[in-house]
Formats: sequence, structure tokens, C-alpha cells
Amino acid sequence: MANRNRKNSIIISRKTVQRKAGIVILSLQEYRKLCEKAVPTYYLKGKEAEELDKLVKEGLRDHNLRKTRKIKSLADLD
Repeated sequence: MANRNRKNSIIISRKTVQRKAGIVILSLQEYRKLCEKAVPTYYLKGKEAEELDKLVKEGLRDHNLRKTRKIKSLADLD
């Protein structure tokens, strides 16, 4: 049983930990939550919110009607 646990172990050398000033191990779910919190949240009100809602609705409608296209860079928009 001890041999089986060794196969599933992750070994990190002390030298690496010291050189990197520590290491953090998180579950993927915890990591994703941290990433989401790192992005600022903006709340719009009034006219700005209405304009953004309209822009999103138009974009989704165009996407569903296949009126959109993939581009590699903004230069492709010309």
C-alpha cells in the first residue's frame, strides 16, 4: 500500500520551494474562484446599463443569426 501512494505523490524539492519563496497548492475549483475574484466587477446604472444591455442583445442576436465572423486581429475589420 505504501508503494501505491508513492506513485500518486507529487515531490517538490526544498530547493525549489526556497527559490520560489514557497508554493501554494489549490484545488482547481478554488483556483477558478480566485481567478474570478481577481477580475473587477462593475455595476452600471441608468443609461449606461441600458446601452450595454442593448449592445449585448444585438451581439447575441447577430451571433445566433450567424452574422458574425472570426478574425485574427483588429486589422481584419477593415
